[in-house]
Amino acid sequence: MPKPLEAVLFDLDGTLLDTAPDFIGVLRTLLEEQNLPTTLTNAQIRSQVSHGAAAMVSLGFNMNRQHPQFESLRLRFLELYAARLSQSTRLFPGMEELLQAIEKQGLPWGIVTNKPLRYATPLLENLNLSDRCSTLICPEHVQKPKPAPEPMLLACEQISCNPHNTVYIGDHRRDIEAGNHANMQTIAVLYGYIDENDPAESRKADILVDTVIQLTSWFGQQFAAAPAS
Repeated sequence: MPKPLEAVLFDLDGTLLDTAPDFIGVLRTLLEEQNLPTTLTNAQIRSQVSHGAAAMVSLGFNMNRQHPQFESLRLRFLELYAARLSQSTRLFPGMEELLQAIEKQGLPWGIVTNKPLRYATPLLENLNLSDRCSTLICPEHVQKPKPAPEPMLLACEQISCNPHNTVYIGDHRRDIEAGNHANMQTIAVLYGYIDENDPAESRKADILVDTVIQLTSWFGQQFAAAPAS
């Protein structure tokens, strides 16, 4: 890592926030509305959360996007999700302590996500993170979202930091690709929403961590090695 570290950027779902409980609840509610049972486990649903509402509908109803009911079910899923954005969503255990450690160093941290702005903004507000987050980049802010580097570079522009001195943390393949394309250091978190057909170990991240505790330990090492200001 080039010194000094200038900023930390996070993916949102599956990296900073555990949004899966609300996605799981919405999918089960939608299935109940359609009078359909499900044999899906929470773990199966959780693995697909990073792929968004369309993936949830495909998984729950075993249908593709060409099905005549698909779009109406997707829109209903989003309606239900908007009504319970932060009912069960929380920072991953240990993440608050990590954010405080980053803030104590005087480093800005931000979020680059493919979650639409209309959900990301109120979610951060509900969890009292808006005032702490230095930048929030959603697909609406760019022409090409992740895995393109454009949102990563826009975040650095807003924070006034050098991408080479920025670390990006994510759980999905597109997170690592976007960070690499922007010439950032990348960290893949294995505690996130990992599809068994796309293991995180196969991605070209600079670092893999199993837990937030390991992530915090890594940052502690960086902070200890940084030259005194």
